[in-house]
Formats: sequence, structure tokens, C-alpha cells
Amino acid sequence: MKFLITGANGFVGKPLCAELFRRQQSVRVAVRSASLPAENIEVAAVGSIDGQTDWTEALRDVDIVIHLAARVHMMNDTIADPLAEFRKINLHGTANLARQSAHAGVKRLVYVSSIKVNGKSSLSPRLEDEQNIFTEKDIPNPQDPYGVSKWEAEQALHQVANDTGLGVVIVRPPLIYGPGVKGNFAQMMSIVHSKIPLPFASIRNRRSLVYLGNMTDALITCATHPAAIGQTYLICDGEDISTPDLLRQLAAGMGVPSRLFPFPAATLKLLANFAGKSQQMERLIGSLRIDGDKIRTDLNWIPPFTMQQGLQVTAKWQLTRHS
Repeated sequence: MKFLITGANGFVGKPLCAELFRRQQSVRVAVRSASLPAENIEVAAVGSIDGQTDWTEALRDVDIVIHLAARVHMMNDTIADPLAEFRKINLHGTANLARQSAHAGVKRLVYVSSIKVNGKSSLSPRLEDEQNIFTEKDIPNPQDPYGVSKWEAEQALHQVANDTGLGVVIVRPPLIYGPGVKGNFAQMMSIVHSKIPLPFASIRNRRSLVYLGNMTDALITCATHPAAIGQTYLICDGEDISTPDLLRQLAAGMGVPSRLFPFPAATLKLLANFAGKSQQMERLIGSLRIDGDKIRTDLNWIPPFTMQQGLQVTAKWQLTRHS
């Protein structure tokens, strides 16, 4: 089989390509502009991804597309019309790729969506302490332009599948962590490494995460298992963790003390709101839980790494950044 990977230079794309090579699969990567390919890597330059991208050469002889490329969620986005910008790549770019994939004879397209299609928090809107668990059966409830664009892309893919017979598989991951992680998770690890005391000892939230190694393995399973076609899967490590326990495990992996002290969650939210950091604080103290049983049942998929293993590897990678 030949795979086309979009977003191959990204956080998930690089290890995904490496794992496919390890499994002796034929891989072509789609990149923005032509460059000298590395050894054993076939490169196709496609330019910017939108509704007009020409995928003809990239899709030649391809059996399976794994579509990672996207305009990602950004804190404090200053674009005048964020939804329109997200739609250019995430909706129109994805629908265009799917239509051309079907025309080129591609058998399957695996689309990496987001748990934000389900919503931004699994905390019950009725009871402050009751936590819902997201499943594939939930009515989609995206709360921001990024989540809306991902949900619209999923609907467009289903339409292309109905019209053409293209096999579509949709994957909705939560926060993905591992070597190379950026954003809030990387910033959090830097703070833990610096031994700055943090006011999270009293937090009693629960969050589902997915380790990079588990994510790549799940994507390959979704790309190759015959029962995956037409399905949507929520992917996670299978273990939920609180923010205090996450910080303690990362600190242990870096060989530093976890300096946590208790502080009221309500006061943290208030202070974050005044500072314009309410979204960042929600990710630290809010809950987002996923039921990942469907992919395990349908595809007999078992995460190859435990969360503890994933966090240890991630913490050790963090140490290399400070060495």
C-alpha cells in the first residue's frame, strides 16, 4: 500500500511517517513547497491547502490518505474572521482533497478531527461536580471556530463518501502529548522544571489525553483495519488524570520536586479571567473525559503505551531542551 501523509512535518506527522517506514510501508508526504527529499521519503509539493489545491501528482498511485494538515486552534486569535480562516483549510481544503482522492482511486481517507467537535468541556452544565464522558454518540457541540470548522469538515467528508464510495474514517483526539509537544503543555513542563510553586494541589478535575505513540498507532490501525471504514473514533490513552497528578508525574520524570500548594479553584478562575487567561486556566482545572472503548471493540486496538510511559518519555525529552 502507498500512503499519502499531509501535515507530515508536524508534531504528529513526523513520528507517523517514521512508524510507517518502520513497518516498511510506502510513504509520500505532501508539503507546501518543493524541497530535497530525505532518504526514502517521496515528496509532493502541493502549495497552500484550500479549496483550490491541485492534488493530482500527490495522489498518484496512492491507496490511503492520512490527513493531518489543518489550521490549528490558537489562543487569542487576532484574525478578524477566524471561522472563515479555519474553513479555508479545515473545511474547504479537506473537502477538496477528499473529492480528488475519490477521483484518483484512493481507497481510504483517515481524517484527524478534534474532540472539540464534541465540546470544550465534559463538565455537566447542570451539576457543578458531575462529569460527563464524551462518546461518539454525542450530538456534536463545537464551541469555537476551530471546532466548528472540524465538524463541518466531518460532514463534508461523509457527503463525499456517500457520493463517491470513498472510505472515510474520522478520528477525534483530545490533547496529544509527547516529544516535540508545543503550546500550553510545553509551557507547563518548563514551569515544572523551573521548580516554581503552582496553586493546583486542590484541583479535582479529570482529563483524557493521548500519547503521541498511541496516536500514531491508532491512525495506522484506522488506515488499515477493514472494519474502520465509515466510523468515527475518539482516541485516548484509556486513563484519565487530574492536573495535580499530571504535574507530579512530569516532575518525577524530570527528577525535580512538584511544588504544588492548595488554592481555591473559583479564585483561580476569577484571577485568570481578570488576566485574560480564562481559556488557559480552563484547560488546567477543567475536566474533559473521553470514552475510548469503541475503537478497542471495533478494531481490537490496544494502546501500545501506558500514560505513565508516555509521560516519562515526554518528561525526558523536556530535559534535553534544558541540557
